[in-house]
Amino acid sequence: MSLDLLTAVTIFVLAVLVGFEVISKVPATLHTPLMSGANSIHGIVLIGAMIITAAADSALEYVLAFVAVAFGAMNVVGGYAVTDRMLEMFKARPAAGKRGDDA
Repeated sequence: MSLDLLTAVTIFVLAVLVGFEVISKVPATLHTPLMSGANSIHGIVLIGAMIITAAADSALEYVLAFVAVAFGAMNVVGGYAVTDRMLEMFKARPAAGKRGDDA
């Protein structure tokens, strides 16, 4: 195994451990704002995947780039869907006896 690959794997493992530690300490009241911030980061990841796709030369690189773009797009769309559902919980619901259609 090359030194570059070992360095990349070490950084990845450390990032996973730090990320898990940070996210596990977040109180529920801060989850929605953090989710919105994470969505913008996922958008940057998606742009990076598209840039890598433009530099692909072989069939394997094209397949991996397509998978990266697809996962990045799913992450962005899913993140905004989850954020929207979370924000719906904070909206006032109409009273049971009052309806908008006075017939």
